Amino acid sequence: MAATIRDVARAAGVSVATVSRVFNASGPVKDETQRRIREVALALRYSPNGAARSLTTNRTSTLGVLLPDLYGEFFSEVIRGVDQMAQEHGYHILVSSSHNVPSEIAAALTAMRGRVDGVVIMSPAIDAATLSENLPATLPVVLLNCAVEGTEFDALGIDNFGGAHSMVRHLVDSGRKRIAMICGAAGNGDAAARLQGYRAALDEAGIERRHEWEMSGDFLERSGFTAAERLLRLSPRPDAIFAANDSMAIGAMSALQAAGCRVPDDVAVAGFDDIPISRYMSPPLTTIRIDIAGLGGRAVRALVRAVGSKNAHERRQETLPAELVVRESCGARHAATAGNGR
Repeated sequence: MAATIRDVARAAGVSVATVSRVFNASGPVKDETQRRIREVALALRYSPNGAARSLTTNRTSTLGVLLPDLYGEFFSEVIRGVDQMAQEHGYHILVSSSHNVPSEIAAALTAMRGRVDGVVIMSPAIDAATLSENLPATLPVVLLNCAVEGTEFDALGIDNFGGAHSMVRHLVDSGRKRIAMICGAAGNGDAAARLQGYRAALDEAGIERRHEWEMSGDFLERSGFTAAERLLRLSPRPDAIFAANDSMAIGAMSALQAAGCRVPDDVAVAGFDDIPISRYMSPPLTTIRIDIAGLGGRAVRALVRAVGSKNAHERRQETLPAELVVRESCGARHAATAGNGR
């Protein structure tokens, strides 16, 4: 016979009500007690009756996640962090992607209504009007790296300006004088802030900025490869390339190496994000580290908090720090960071 909630309560040494609170996220339970209950439930192969629980609690135990894309390590890491944290809190996730225009976002949000208890949204195209028109005011929302202004929604962002600024300062301090940038996608808030950080750091250091050294990109490897090819044809050509994300930096490194250009001896290369593969490149990639999976996990924690308060909580807007990670692609023979050297 299938284990019941009473079996779990008996084995965990708690009341049925406590087990119910854990699986319904309907009240406070100590972390240690939650872990014990979930371990017992797993050992007994207990599975709450989703339909009955939904009728009782008016919840689906599902969280929605809207992403602009699923391609590449960045988004896979976001999803990994979201899914791990969702599981810890007894939720499943419903993922929707490729939403880069308001009409697509509106359609996705409409499709999720009644199916999820809250939504994490990451999209450069989102705006407050689209959210207000397509979501009930009672549905919790956490914005992840969105350009929506104001305090109406919980929001998590990255210090894109500060991260880019610190990277360019590092390149300048390393003796680089002709620093180019491969920019991110047009209209993307992260890309714009990283470009601003690049420009500000050059201006502060008294380093010349040239329009032709700011190459367009789209965050994909191919655009980094193409931009690096174009930079190599300039005279004088840059002695450093800072790409707005690691994928483009990896594409740029490939183009440089294909042209017989030594990295970092001839041209230093740096990226942004610290996706897992960056440390395994040859040479390993200097970058700005973001805890990408942690970002997804924090978004879920904020969403679960909002669900628990029935969306009556105080909204929070947080900007997460970005960490300089120095590796050999910029000339470091011994990796050193403001942290753990990874």
